[in-house]
Amino acid sequence: MPMLVGTSGWQYADWRGVFYPAGVPRRAWLRYYADRFATVECNNAFYRLPAPGVVARWREQTPPGFIMTVKASRFLTHVRRLRDPAEPVERFLAHTAGLGHRLGPVLLQLPPNLRADPVRLDACLGCFPSDVRVVVEPRHPSWWTSEVHGVLRAHDTALCWADRDSRPVTPLWRPAGWGYLRLHAGRARPAPRYGRQALSSWIRRIAECWPEGDAYVYFNNDHGGAAVHDAAEFARMAVRAGLPTSRVPASLPAVSATAPVDRTRGREHLEDQIVAPVPSTALTTVIRRG
Repeated sequence: MPMLVGTSGWQYADWRGVFYPAGVPRRAWLRYYADRFATVECNNAFYRLPAPGVVARWREQTPPGFIMTVKASRFLTHVRRLRDPAEPVERFLAHTAGLGHRLGPVLLQLPPNLRADPVRLDACLGCFPSDVRVVVEPRHPSWWTSEVHGVLRAHDTALCWADRDSRPVTPLWRPAGWGYLRLHAGRARPAPRYGRQALSSWIRRIAECWPEGDAYVYFNNDHGGAAVHDAAEFARMAVRAGLPTSRVPASLPAVSATAPVDRTRGREHLEDQIVAPVPSTALTTVIRRG
């Protein structure tokens, strides 16, 4: 499988004119996006599970081979806090079943104040079928232990590598045979863009761990279309580095040095921004599988 590169979401209003032409109606944005990128991370289900009809339209608007990663419902991760996971997991999978082969990994983004509970995590991961890939994004430093690493490894579950300010904020563990990276905000200009040095560093890390490109990379720095530009540049740089990579747009409009910031975003965008730093005692080297 090529390394899949895309963005965290596709419905941002300030992408009009930066990525979406003015004449493309919002209801056609997913189709327009999917014609240019091969994957997207869908955060909609975090707050409200999509109705079967919505999921059916997502499938209709995307081509064969398109992959949609879906963030799990906050009911499982933030309300239940991974307790009694069987019913929430079953309901989530029932609502997203209409994606069929387009369903990519399921992202479990944990609350920033949820301390490590390997037993609870193990029970939750055990509720997912073996053919569904799951990635976990812990955001409390207590999760960086060998016991947690062992739970992830036992389920072939990926640890979500996360970046903020062009540096890792999670240990670079490799508990699964595949990888997952979320890039929240870079330090280049216009903000929150990523510079070539930061992108090159992440390409090198992925190449060391998954040289065949069995990894998912999503840019969450959506303000002013930065994510679209950075995802496209990342993919082009990865191809030049010899990594098999999914399709991206051949060209994009230039981003203004004063790119607009959408102040109307809801809680979803704010929730994503809370990322705990890696404590100095954490294992930050790559832990190879096997």
